[in-house]
Amino acid sequence: MSKKNISIESIDAFVFDFDGVLTDNLVYVREDGLESVVCSRADGLAFDVLKKLKKSSYILSTEKNPVVTKRANKLGVKAIQGETDKVSAIKKIAEENNHDLKKIFFVGNDLNDLGVIKKLYLTACPNDSHVEVKKSVLFALKTDGGRGIVREILEEILGLNIENILYNDS
Repeated sequence: MSKKNISIESIDAFVFDFDGVLTDNLVYVREDGLESVVCSRADGLAFDVLKKLKKSSYILSTEKNPVVTKRANKLGVKAIQGETDKVSAIKKIAEENNHDLKKIFFVGNDLNDLGVIKKLYLTACPNDSHVEVKKSVLFALKTDGGRGIVREILEEILGLNIENILYNDS
């Protein structure tokens, strides 16, 4: 499979790191210790497209944080948290859901994602990712983390027309 013949049909599932991919990699900490992050609503629409296309989607995070759970629930995506070994977690996702590892599209941004990135072929990272990650992925995206990563993948890499899928297809 080459970059040119990657299509939505050639993908079984999408797995996204949370911090730095679905967020801008910043955390806001209140004096009472509560954390909040910024996510893009553009990605919310992109996840609606994935659901409509019946594509499995997951959030895979090293941290265990209620903000991840809340965002995943809002998006209708399964969140897998507290995983320090992301390669094992990806293998488990594939095995439990009958996904082909060669057909899992993974998006990560930092050094703790390199193991998965080096294991899989279909990989991408935000523009503001660690330099080693950018050198290792199939697609280094134009968009920074938390600014519509999922949307760019669907529209720019896979060539999908989100408007038609969401509002015109029956």
